[in-house]
Amino acid sequence: MVLASQLLFQAFQMLLVLALAPLLTGVVRKVKARLMRRRGASILQPYRDLFRLMRKEAVIAENASWIFRSAPYLIFATTWVAAALTPTFRTGLMFSWSADLIVIVALLGSARFFLALAGMDVGTAFGGIGSSREMMIAAFAEPAMLLAVFTVALVAGSTELSNVAAFLRSNSVGLRVSLALAMFALFMVAIAENARIPVDNPATHLELTMVHEAMVLEYSGRHLAMIEFASFLKLLLYVSMIGAIFVPWGLAGDGADAARNALGIVFYLGKLLGAAVLLALFEMATAKMRVFRVPDFLGAALMLGFLGALLLFAGGRF
Repeated sequence: MVLASQLLFQAFQMLLVLALAPLLTGVVRKVKARLMRRRGASILQPYRDLFRLMRKEAVIAENASWIFRSAPYLIFATTWVAAALTPTFRTGLMFSWSADLIVIVALLGSARFFLALAGMDVGTAFGGIGSSREMMIAAFAEPAMLLAVFTVALVAGSTELSNVAAFLRSNSVGLRVSLALAMFALFMVAIAENARIPVDNPATHLELTMVHEAMVLEYSGRHLAMIEFASFLKLLLYVSMIGAIFVPWGLAGDGADAARNALGIVFYLGKLLGAAVLLALFEMATAKMRVFRVPDFLGAALMLGFLGALLLFAGGRF
C-alpha cells in the first residue's frame, strides 16, 4: 500500500509539471503584455500552440541525419526527467534519492548538448551561430551553477534536493550571506539558460542577436512542439528549484496527509505565480544586452557563486 502511494505521488508530480509548464510561460507573457498596456494572448495560448504544432507535418531537410530527428525527443525526455525530479509540492517522493543537484545539472547539460548538435546537423549558418553562442553561454553558466550548488550543499550537508529543502526550512539556518549570493547567482544562470532578457529575447527572430531560436529554425511540426515543450519545462524546473531551495515553505513532507499535500500544491501554485510576475517585471525593466556582454553577465554570476562558497570556507557562520 505504501509503495502504491509513493508511485501515485511520483506519477502525479510528473504529470503536474507537464500540465503547469505551458501555463507558467503563458502567465509570464500575459503579465508582460499587461505591463505594456496591451491585452495580450490568453494564458492558455502555449497549449494551443503545442496542439497546433503536433497536428502539423514535420518538414525535414534532405541532408538531416538521425541526430536531427531524434534530438527533440531526447531534449524533451531529459528536461522532463529533471523537472519531475525537482520537488514541487512535496518532498520525500519515491525517486527523491535521485533528485541530486549535480544530476539535474548533468541532465540539463545533456539536453543542451543535443540541442547544439541538432543546430549544427543540417549545416545552416544560423544553426551554427546559435550552437556556438549556446556553448559560449554554457561555458560560463555551468560553472556558475555548480558553484551555487556547492554553496547550498555545504550549508545543507547534502546535494539531494529533498534534504536541502528540509534543512533550509528549519530554524537552525538563519540568515546567511553565502545563501543570498548563491540565490542571485542561480537566478542569473536561470535567466541565461532559459534565453530570457537580457541574455536573449524569446519573442524575436532577429538574426544578429538570437541564440536559442537560431538552433531550432529548421524544426517544424511535432519536432518543434517537443523543443518548445522542453523550453517550457526548463523554465518551470528553474522556478521549482529556486523555490525548493530558497523558498522551501509550504512543501509537504513524507507521510503527509491529503490536506497537507493539497496545501503544498496551493503554495506551489503561489510560487509559480509570484515567479511569473517577478520575471515579467524584470524583463520589462531590463534592456537586451549585446551578445558580447553575456560573458560579463555570467562572469558576475560565477563570481557570486565563488564568493558564496569562499565565505563558507572562511567562516562557516556566513
